[in-house]
Amino acid sequence: MKADAPANRVVVDTNVWLSAALSPQGAPSQVLKRVLAFGVPVFSDATFAELEQRIWKPKFDRYLSMEARQGILHDARALGHWVAISSAMAAQRFSRDEDDDKFIHTALASGSSWLVTGDQDLLVITTPLPVRILTPGEALQREDFLA
Repeated sequence: MKADAPANRVVVDTNVWLSAALSPQGAPSQVLKRVLAFGVPVFSDATFAELEQRIWKPKFDRYLSMEARQGILHDARALGHWVAISSAMAAQRFSRDEDDDKFIHTALASGSSWLVTGDQDLLVITTPLPVRILTPGEALQREDFLA
């Protein structure tokens, strides 16, 4: 049985959730399956709102049915560990694109060990943080990712 301990908490960026839905055999899908089997996805209101907003974009209509999108959102909402972001935390800047900071804020607020993303604005951060920021491919190569 998986425990909801900080070591098992993983912030999964919106782009990874969407890539997993679009390509069931790809690295993002494999990471998400591992997170759901051995860890806990972490959300804040802001990170979930981004997923909810982007999954309904018309460009996905030909790839994802309404039922599939509803299922993804339902499962993410039900299985996720939810954290609140304080105003002091929300004011901190880490990424060159401040819109991406919500993922770091969520990781820090939850004590997550991992942030999995395909976003270069997050992947190039050099500030020392207590969370590892990895691509899906890097996460799959690490023996300690949800070990």
